[in-house]
Amino acid sequence: MQPTVAPPESVTWRIHLDRSMWVAGVRALMLQALHPIAMQGVWQRSDFRSDPTGRLLRTAHFVAVTTYGSPDEADALGARIRRVHRALTFTDPGTGRRHRADQRDLLVWVHCAEVCSYLETTRRAGLRLSEEDMDRYLDEQSRTAGYVGLSRDDVPRDLAGMRRYLAMVRPTLRVTPEARKVVRFLLWPDLPERLAWAAPLKPLWFPVGAMAYTTLPDWARRAYGVLPETPGARAAATAGLRMLRSGLDRVPERYYNLLLDEATVRSAKDAERRLLEAGYRKRDTARALRSFARSRTRPPTVAAAPRTRSTVPEPAG
Repeated sequence: MQPTVAPPESVTWRIHLDRSMWVAGVRALMLQALHPIAMQGVWQRSDFRSDPTGRLLRTAHFVAVTTYGSPDEADALGARIRRVHRALTFTDPGTGRRHRADQRDLLVWVHCAEVCSYLETTRRAGLRLSEEDMDRYLDEQSRTAGYVGLSRDDVPRDLAGMRRYLAMVRPTLRVTPEARKVVRFLLWPDLPERLAWAAPLKPLWFPVGAMAYTTLPDWARRAYGVLPETPGARAAATAGLRMLRSGLDRVPERYYNLLLDEATVRSAKDAERRLLEAGYRKRDTARALRSFARSRTRPPTVAAAPRTRSTVPEPAG
């Protein structure tokens, strides 16, 4: 059995282990909230309002386990998620219709909003990704969709397919009062008890939320209207993302791990052990799990990826 769900030489590792993923995760939640039915599911049946930071950390844990967790660990997490989703229903207040949390169209939207946000944010933060890399990433992530109950063919597996899907879903997206409240939560969330020590640093979070917000599609920002539209905001957000990524890259691993859930850190340590046992070696110049490469092959590095002017697909409008 392979030691990790995705191999270290995959595009998935290059993207998911990039430290700009903190902004990408927030952006994904903001983008997901634009689907009015999916938003009602979150609003009615999750603890988002009481623990928005916890929701972000759980998303980070899912990404971690389905990237460098063991196949057994990912299967167990996926089974737990599917079991929870099967038991949850909610009501669309506009139509009175009952919906299931594991409804296929909702799961597809959540998946697509996440992977698009991960691509857009890490690329703008400075991670070099060619169009071929992005196609490979979407194909790799189609396997991850299986953990929430979808098949690989339920979700787009390349950029062209993602563009078609987003063009199709765009007319159904809009800002509801609940979605606007979610964005405000994400810009200034309550800290969980485990991060109480970081309360004096809470003002540093706002730029993270603001960068996530500013990287949303233009129409989405105009519809939300939560932050003022200022000239040059998108360029400033891109510059800010690159500065944040550079700064986080300089944080020693032992301090950076304080931001993560204990289970996520434990999964990373287990992955390190399994990879070493499987014949991977640590590279002296790399960080954490990004340090692994097969002794007989060298996976493509960020620096080796060709430049590209292609744009990550977004819901048009």
